[in-house]
Amino acid sequence: MSRDVVVSSGDLMVAQEVAAAVPDGRPITRWTFGSRAGVTAEVLSLGARLQALHAPDRDGRRANVVLGGGSVEDLLGDAAYLGATVGRYANRIADGVLPLEGTTYRLATQPTGHTLHGGPDGFATRLWDGVPVREDRQVGVRLRLRSPAGDQGFPGTVTAEVTYLLDPDGGLSITYQAVTDAPTVVNLTNHAYFNLAGEGRGTVLDHLLHVDAAGYLPVDGNLIPLGPVEPVAGTPFDLRHARRIGTCITGEHPQILAAGRGFDHNWVLDGTGLRRAALLSHPASGRHVECLTTEPGLQVYTGNHFDGSLISPSGRRYTKHAGIALETQHFPDSPNRPDYPSTLLRPGEKYRSRTVYRFSAE
Repeated sequence: MSRDVVVSSGDLMVAQEVAAAVPDGRPITRWTFGSRAGVTAEVLSLGARLQALHAPDRDGRRANVVLGGGSVEDLLGDAAYLGATVGRYANRIADGVLPLEGTTYRLATQPTGHTLHGGPDGFATRLWDGVPVREDRQVGVRLRLRSPAGDQGFPGTVTAEVTYLLDPDGGLSITYQAVTDAPTVVNLTNHAYFNLAGEGRGTVLDHLLHVDAAGYLPVDGNLIPLGPVEPVAGTPFDLRHARRIGTCITGEHPQILAAGRGFDHNWVLDGTGLRRAALLSHPASGRHVECLTTEPGLQVYTGNHFDGSLISPSGRRYTKHAGIALETQHFPDSPNRPDYPSTLLRPGEKYRSRTVYRFSAE
């Protein structure tokens, strides 16, 4: 398939091509952008998805450090969340029940009986409209999706927009915006799984993780928060100093077992505004990714469900702990928890959220 360079600025470029098609024949567009000599990203219109990100190690050797689905069938099925923009509501809403300003809405649910990432046909499975963009020293793509009232049970027509921009220094900025014509809830995030050794090259158990949070939300057996914030001190969730992931999740702590022997929890981040949330490092390659966000929470998920059945674009199988997701977002089940930060969006307001992943090597 032909690739056209549609934006070029110095060492930065954006190329656009038709990558594949969904079953009804509509094309899936891929945008490849970034620095020819440094970090480059690939975004698909299907799910407004970060499908790949190539970053150099300390010796300048580049590798794709983001897990991706190997076929359209995978991206509409078992790999639907890999790298996708998930919504309308990232994470879980218990029992699919959404109370909102005196009305209770029944949302579409997954087989668990809960609503996850906006429902079984959420934003991750939709074709978004996209255009290449250049802003100052950054290039990338801006994608838009209209979600009609009643979509997966949510009230209000929502127009959502996500903009990926990559700078020459290896910083990938993801900015989300949304508006609505009726009161609703919005909570968007990116669901990329990182493996800084390279996708499909083992697990992330040898990675080091630092999270700037003194508290986290314990969960029940359905991964719904139990309620109040608990301190991380004295638990495997204390990542205020970098710790090896394998050391944290291989013990018998009840919360580690509840998540399938790993993390699948929300950390309550320190501070406000755009600030550092986490730092993920791979000592063997020297690669690092620093995560900054305006969001109050960070869901850390260590790929506990991967079982080798999913095959990557490179032909490798993803086994348990093949990647780690650092999902910046509001808290799970916040519509049912008045004590959690609100995700309510009303007409005339604009939802806006920003996350930056800064890649480096040393």
